[in-house]
Amino acid sequence: MFSSLAAKLDGILKKLQGHGKLDERTVDEALRELRLALLEADVNYRVVKDFVASIRPKALSEQVLASITPGHQVAWIVHQEMVRLLGGESAPIHWSGIDPMVIMLAGLQGSGKTTTAAKLALLLKRQQRRVLLVAADVYRPAAVAQLRTLSSQIGVDCDGGEGDPVAICSAAAVRARREVYDAVVLDTAGRLHIDSEMMEELARIVAAVSPKERLLVADGMTGQDAVKTAQEFHATLSLTGIILTKLDGDARGGAALSVRAVTGAPIKFVGVGEKLQDLEPFHPSRIASRILGMGDVLSLVEKARAQADEEKATEMQRRLRRGELGLSDFLDQLRQVKKMGSLEQLVSMIPGASKLGLADAQVDEGGLARMEAIILSMTKEERARPVLINGSRRKRIARGSGTTVQEVNRLLREFEAMQKMMKRVGGAKLGHRFPFGRLQ
Repeated sequence: MFSSLAAKLDGILKKLQGHGKLDERTVDEALRELRLALLEADVNYRVVKDFVASIRPKALSEQVLASITPGHQVAWIVHQEMVRLLGGESAPIHWSGIDPMVIMLAGLQGSGKTTTAAKLALLLKRQQRRVLLVAADVYRPAAVAQLRTLSSQIGVDCDGGEGDPVAICSAAAVRARREVYDAVVLDTAGRLHIDSEMMEELARIVAAVSPKERLLVADGMTGQDAVKTAQEFHATLSLTGIILTKLDGDARGGAALSVRAVTGAPIKFVGVGEKLQDLEPFHPSRIASRILGMGDVLSLVEKARAQADEEKATEMQRRLRRGELGLSDFLDQLRQVKKMGSLEQLVSMIPGASKLGLADAQVDEGGLARMEAIILSMTKEERARPVLINGSRRKRIARGSGTTVQEVNRLLREFEAMQKMMKRVGGAKLGHRFPFGRLQ
């Protein structure tokens, strides 16, 4: 996410931090580089101009120039201004207490709107909300079938399908009130471009069901095109928020850094992957920290908590104290890591990853799958007592898992090192929330 922009900003701030003392010339040179980096990231020109202008007087203040670490002070100022640019505070869905909460999703075709509707429904379901998905896109071939398939995968009810989209949405709202749903998510039709017919239909849906949340689903990878689209939708619908999709593939970040400043509508959620659980609330301070290479520990903790099994963790602590942990436990932890998202995403959340050279490292996503295959090729007894695995067994395990003896040896060494480390810490908390083990 924003890897290209993050690398450039990291280089600029490193130069500043390398100076024991700053002067006006040094700051202006850094700000010129910052301006170029943001423009190359496809950030709106006016947004860049205002952003740089807001930093300069603060960076040149006597308090900063006289500081023992002026470079770090400027980095802090850039972070604060970036948080402000991204919206300052997170903007969650505000539950009014009037059920059901009607949430309308709008957007152009290809922005990922239907998948996002299912992702949002799953996120709300995990918040203990009863959700009704509504298929109101009757124009795109297979759109209704796609939403119904996704709804069955996440265990959420789906309504709508054929007829007039306004009537579909109205009937779904009536059903939701009658059957006491907490939220209704409307998947409206997209177009390949903005046209009056499309906007008129959306306006009629708004008039019919009065959605409390009117969210635009925009493709974050389209940069300024996403911002222009947001402006036009906002002018007609008075958007309450924006969902940016495909941010996991966005190396630049132009849309994320521009859309709030240009439209005034907050970014509420971001899509960070293809899986249905890959929709996250948007937190300006966390995103700013990730862009500036400061990591995002809070999001990492939340991901780990979402996959944590309290009962299993408690039992594992007990077994750790008794020295009984085996490769089956290691396998459980590997699977938890896989559920948390891609390794590249997780690495980007580690503070200082760029300084350690981890941000640019080629992450071997297949490594987890190979480790899992190796463990699954062992017998139950071998997983419980790895000491039994001799040379002939290692060959058998390698053949069964489609790997090499060297990979089997490496896994066993990793596991042995982890066991020794755990014994040294005496079972203290085990990282209760975090999967253990050093992943290659």
